Amino acid sequence: MDTRLSFCRYPLLVLLCAVCALSGTRSPVAAAGRSCADTRQVYAEKGYSTGTAPLTQISGEHLRLCPQDYTCCSSQMEETLALQSERDFLKAVEENSQFLLTTFTQRHRRFDEFFRELIDLSEKSMNQMFTKTYGRLFTQNAHVFQELFVELRRYYSGGSVSLSEVLSDFWSRLVERVFSLVNPQYQFSEDYLECVSKHAEQLQPFGEVPRRLRVQVSRAFIAARALSQGLATGRDIVNKATKLTADSECVRGLMRQWYCPLCRGMPSLRPCHSLCLNVMKGCLANQGDLDTEWNNFIDALYQVSEKLEGPFNMELAADSISVKVSEAIMHMQENSVSISTKVFQGCGSPRPAPGRSKRSPKESGGNRRPFRTYSPEEKPTTAAGTNLDRLVTELKERLRPMRGFWVSLPHTICNDEKMASDVTNEDRCWNGQTRGRYLPDVMGEWLVSQINNPEVEVDISRPDVRTRQLIMELRVVTNKLRHAQSGQDMDFMDSEEGSGSGGGDQGERYNDDWPGYGPYSPPNNKPPRNPASDPAKPPRVRERNGSKWNKNNGHGRDRSATSQLSFSLFLLLSLPFIVTVAPMWR
Repeated sequence: MDTRLSFCRYPLLVLLCAVCALSGTRSPVAAAGRSCADTRQVYAEKGYSTGTAPLTQISGEHLRLCPQDYTCCSSQMEETLALQSERDFLKAVEENSQFLLTTFTQRHRRFDEFFRELIDLSEKSMNQMFTKTYGRLFTQNAHVFQELFVELRRYYSGGSVSLSEVLSDFWSRLVERVFSLVNPQYQFSEDYLECVSKHAEQLQPFGEVPRRLRVQVSRAFIAARALSQGLATGRDIVNKATKLTADSECVRGLMRQWYCPLCRGMPSLRPCHSLCLNVMKGCLANQGDLDTEWNNFIDALYQVSEKLEGPFNMELAADSISVKVSEAIMHMQENSVSISTKVFQGCGSPRPAPGRSKRSPKESGGNRRPFRTYSPEEKPTTAAGTNLDRLVTELKERLRPMRGFWVSLPHTICNDEKMASDVTNEDRCWNGQTRGRYLPDVMGEWLVSQINNPEVEVDISRPDVRTRQLIMELRVVTNKLRHAQSGQDMDFMDSEEGSGSGGGDQGERYNDDWPGYGPYSPPNNKPPRNPASDPAKPPRVRERNGSKWNKNNGHGRDRSATSQLSFSLFLLLSLPFIVTVAPMWR
């Protein structure tokens, strides 16, 4: 009787208990009294004081980020864990991008050391071989060669140096020195030697060697500098792109996926994989926009490295400098009679040297040590304990997985079992509210795809300024790399058009410098090379007026047949006057 009365007295309580028992849902009394021991333990393991941590679950009306259900987190704990979620996110980005940063840093250092040592070895080789062969003749003129390598280093280091002008100045100085050496019976003034150097291109005292060396050195140095600068730029861009600051919306999403389960008393529950992807894509929306230009940059690096491994080989170019200079000097010695005769006709007869009898160029050079080229075993040894092929192979292996890095970064982070549940565990993961399947769709890549991101509110109308700057940096360096693939230096394309290092000589090859390249013959319909198209070397002292050479150079080919005939007739009639009054080039 008493039992029936009690059931009748509390019918609602009996009904509530029955519903709870059937549904498996905890009653508010049971939820409020659930222990928070696991949450307190994890919180303490992270180094935080549990002074404000509840012993049992409490009402969650005070929560701002997590669901306002019964919770094991106080307001202070929620704020602390929100900051922790941001630190975890930044650490995950840093760790997953470490491969990029390490690769660019180490590869840049190794290539830079290698290229610089190649230049050092090339200069050292030249000094040793030329000193051994030419003795005092070389040491007395060593500054000419030293200046060449100083300028080559300055160019490689990023200086505003034109390779064509560097090499042109070198050959101009060298022809003055060698011309004096093959004609020791004469005394040449500075003005006379300047006349010789000004017309060296028409005289071609060194044959085809200057052109071949210019093509080879320019292409190799342009590619080497572009690769070195590209690797350094890649390092800097990764550094900048991974120095993130998570905004409030991102932090909210991070907290909800990683630490709200802890506040619910389920510290071992990982966020659903799809939930993690949406949070990461929202937080990394701007980085995803780097993808297109980043892939172009990686492709350009790869292609330039292949050029260095092939026809733009820096090792061959550095090795060839001393050998080709020796060939050039030997060519001038072998043709010294005809060259000197032309110079004497054009610049005038020089004064005999004091105490020396006047002899022919052939006689004057007969007793000197002959010039010679060098055997392969005398060439410089490999630099930096490695070789270019190995460096390029290692670099290409590391570049391949870098494509698509920024759009795949959310997947990389969420594939970590410490960050999210496995994709096969969709029903036993944290879906942002409780344990269960995550229903919203996963967003696409890039910034514009995040307009409807359910986890992180992203303002796609305001692209990140820093990301736009990084995109521009990538475009600039990619453009430089692409031009370097064809032997062009963007910094000097206007001033060196047609010079070899600025876009010309696209068809030139050097069969003795790179295996597999046969002798190159220009097509029959190719117009003759016009010296006037090359940039003129600025005079060191002054420009001469009244030079017959200057009147003809670069213009005679464009005159009509009538004007050429008239000019030739004029020369014929005035020849006695010219011979009597002044030298041909002066």
